[in-house]
Amino acid sequence: MDDLGAELRQARLEAGVTLASIAARTCYSASHLSNVEAGRRTATPDIVLAYARALGEADVRRRDLLAVATIGPIAANELIRNGFTAALTGHRDGVDRWRERVDQYGRDYMEIGADSLQIRLANDLVVMQQQLDSPIMWATAARALTTYGKTTKDPTEAIGWYDTARIAADRSDDLAVRVWVRGRAAIALAYEGAALAVAQRYADEAIGLSDRPSLGQVQALMARAHIAAGRGDTAAAIAADEDAQRVFERTASPDGEISDAAVPAWRMATFRSMLYARLGLIQRGEQAQLDADRLRPASLTRFATHIELHRALMMAKAGDGPSGLAHARRAWAALPTDRRSQTLGLVLREVERAARQRR
Repeated sequence: MDDLGAELRQARLEAGVTLASIAARTCYSASHLSNVEAGRRTATPDIVLAYARALGEADVRRRDLLAVATIGPIAANELIRNGFTAALTGHRDGVDRWRERVDQYGRDYMEIGADSLQIRLANDLVVMQQQLDSPIMWATAARALTTYGKTTKDPTEAIGWYDTARIAADRSDDLAVRVWVRGRAAIALAYEGAALAVAQRYADEAIGLSDRPSLGQVQALMARAHIAAGRGDTAAAIAADEDAQRVFERTASPDGEISDAAVPAWRMATFRSMLYARLGLIQRGEQAQLDADRLRPASLTRFATHIELHRALMMAKAGDGPSGLAHARRAWAALPTDRRSQTLGLVLREVERAARQRR
């Protein structure tokens, strides 16, 4: 809605609420919110929901309309109801409980569909916004926001959530979380071949924040490898992969750990499989694919499909576009619809582009 910012301003003025009080409920400054109201900045869902809470009981109908217009597919009424219920009853989960819930979202992300996860996580984020009163809560929110970005429908929307996660991580003053959020966002975008300039910025920020080996650093370095591959710089891609491997050897997650926050050997092999498929280096790619298939837990069917798409991409890069495309489409069709993801769709499109170029 072009006039959403003006609607937000009108609702705020009618309720007698200041910009400063709404800013206190978000990761945004009063000046940013002023720009939103003037139409110079986007009214993102978290901003709309912050306005909804800040307006109290004034103009309920307007709140609902604004939220529905902005986040319709995410069951806006239910989000608002849950947020207000928590505020009115004074119910607050403890920090440990919130961390457990966010850890569970990291595990669920690996195994269930994005749509159902997004609705549950959105509900919790609405409530969590009201409880950001400690560095630990900001760190927990940063992790949740990063996972939420992975459930969205397109890279542009995801970047908005990753940026919000970065701000939340910075407010936590937790260096490990600050590095992880940036590294995770960087590899998410770079693996998808999306928004490489933004992925480069996230990766550089993660690496610049700390030289201490960590999973965030591993992912930032792997992002650099994929960015170099996307730009056709094979030597730089291999060098970044080797750097990532050295850090991974010191920080690898246990093989049995299933979580978006973890990087066990099978997941590192999946990152590398896509990298070498993208580079057209068949021997390295096939070895990474074998490692991924051998080490990956059987329950992670979506990630098995990743490997099949990588194989398809290598076929296309090797000159057999029709076979590669057919292999990719079979793998996509075999995966249940509720297990498909934005990332898989982007990889499929990369196979389609490679197949067209090899005709």
